[in-house]
Amino acid sequence: MEKTLRFDSLLVHGGLEAGPAGATSVPVVQSSSFAYATAEALEDVFRGRAVGQVYTRLGNPTTEALERRLALLEGGGAAIATASGMAAITTTVMTIVRAGDEILASSSLFGGTFSLFRDTLSTFGVTVRFVDPLDLDGFSASVNERTRLLFVETIGNPKLDVPDIPKLAEIAHQAGLPLVVDATVTTPYLANGAVLGADIVIHSTSMYINGPGTSIGGVIIDRGVFNWSGPQFPHFEQFHKKYRAFAFTARARKLVHKDVGACAAPFNSFLLTEGIQTLALRMDRHCGNALALARFLKGHPKVAWVNYPGLDDSPQHEVASRLYGTRYGGLLTFGTGDKGSAFRAINGLNMAKNLANIGDAKTLVIHPASTICADYPAADKALMGVTEDLIRVSVGIEDPDDIIEDFKRALDAL
Repeated sequence: MEKTLRFDSLLVHGGLEAGPAGATSVPVVQSSSFAYATAEALEDVFRGRAVGQVYTRLGNPTTEALERRLALLEGGGAAIATASGMAAITTTVMTIVRAGDEILASSSLFGGTFSLFRDTLSTFGVTVRFVDPLDLDGFSASVNERTRLLFVETIGNPKLDVPDIPKLAEIAHQAGLPLVVDATVTTPYLANGAVLGADIVIHSTSMYINGPGTSIGGVIIDRGVFNWSGPQFPHFEQFHKKYRAFAFTARARKLVHKDVGACAAPFNSFLLTEGIQTLALRMDRHCGNALALARFLKGHPKVAWVNYPGLDDSPQHEVASRLYGTRYGGLLTFGTGDKGSAFRAINGLNMAKNLANIGDAKTLVIHPASTICADYPAADKALMGVTEDLIRVSVGIEDPDDIIEDFKRALDAL
């Protein structure tokens, strides 16, 4: 059935197996471990001769249901759910690279990812080279014999630049490298990994996939299309021989995911599975409301600038339209001229919540320069597009007139 269902139906039915007593919701299996009748049966599961659960750090029925659904939505063949989006990124990177290797990454990344790449990975002997994600020639020229993967976001957070991901996929594949894409901002509803040409897709499921902001999580989706037998990946040899196209998932599950332990909690997986059913409905509203707010802000005299790919005069509009159609995401940024006025604008909002999250059903705002990126030097903030007057808005699903009126009151008072 799943092969014939369209996207909106997969959101509801994808990966769902019949629950006890005919339950149509994914049951919460809140157990740390799973018993077997015989020693031989447990040995078979540990050795991979039989399918089964042994310990929730390694796998759980509730989490597996979420993994199946997300893999289907991304056009992938396997998925690993993690405790957070950052856990998904860390697990992916640690599965692919070793000491002495390099990563080629977009320079305008989410602050947590930028910190992982710039600071943490260096302590393990991994070098990350940052390139403007719009500079295709720069990406191509920066690949060297130590590069092991290309990493980019579908829409930069908070810079809102839109890389031409299919062309980046061509660059990666010509070099025999995988393209890893963080698609948190766009979700599989705007375009899935199969359409974009990504090899591995990552989401922070805490955001739009969750919806109401009740839980955190992450997921790694392996499309099963990359050839891991290349000379850059000798550490994949045993996994490629046995698991072929899904050598990445096998190595991640059997080594990094198992050893690091950043597993998804069963109840969080349940909440995410419930939330994702309304993803299409919410994303349509997020995108429509964001465009309406962007157009309003563009005409307000107290607003110095507005950045949203859906605006006709945005430098990102052409690529975004080609990749994502008529939907441009629920994030926008704008500036009021200086930090003081940005703070006053945020403080003047009544309905919008001032907090460090995106993708919530509620409208959210934050001043990245003083929060998420507060510890970064000016040069790094510039790479990420973070200015002192920048306000990031994750536009919610409320009535668009109420959202606009909330911002109008705050801006009129400046």
